Amino acid sequence: MKRIAESTVRRLSLYLRFLEDFEQRGQPTISSDELARRGGTTSAQVRKDLSFFGSFGKRGLGYPVAELTAQIREILGLGREWKVYIIGAGKIGAALAGYRGFRDRGFVVIAVYDTDPRKVGHPADEFSVRDMGQLERDAAREKPDIAVLAIPAEGVQPTVDRLVKAGFKAILNFAPAQIQAPADVTIRTVNMALELEGLSYALSNRD
Repeated sequence: MKRIAESTVRRLSLYLRFLEDFEQRGQPTISSDELARRGGTTSAQVRKDLSFFGSFGKRGLGYPVAELTAQIREILGLGREWKVYIIGAGKIGAALAGYRGFRDRGFVVIAVYDTDPRKVGHPADEFSVRDMGQLERDAAREKPDIAVLAIPAEGVQPTVDRLVKAGFKAILNFAPAQIQAPADVTIRTVNMALELEGLSYALSNRD
């Protein structure tokens, strides 16, 4: 499998959203220039990103919107459902459990876990919160694909160690924590403080 930069994959996700918008509006084709304007990049970058995965569109005619949409969905692995466990039934975990957009993209939340006995057995959106102690047994039966961590930073590494032993290969982490995991486990950290600092910089350095 060829190695593709994470920045390229992120741009593909952006392109997909734009293409879905164009498809809903009934636009049959789109140029690399138009995708570039929407994505804040260059037409050369758009063509380079797509070239990693094959030949799309025709010079002077642009890309067929429906066809390119289907191709990018396939590239991103969105042609199937992915089972998701959410670890942590606090405010962030409960909000994620209730987010309907996940299912639209093929990410199906099937369980929410917590270690707090006051939360176990109580609802988090449509789910009854499960005891973290049963995670390994449940994972062996349900074969989930992705774990989402919405827990305090100090509990992240021990939880990741458990998830790795339980067979998880993909983890999305919302805590500001440095994580160690085997090379075959993919971890993405959403650091909201970093994103806010980026916005702060932008606001502070406006002309």
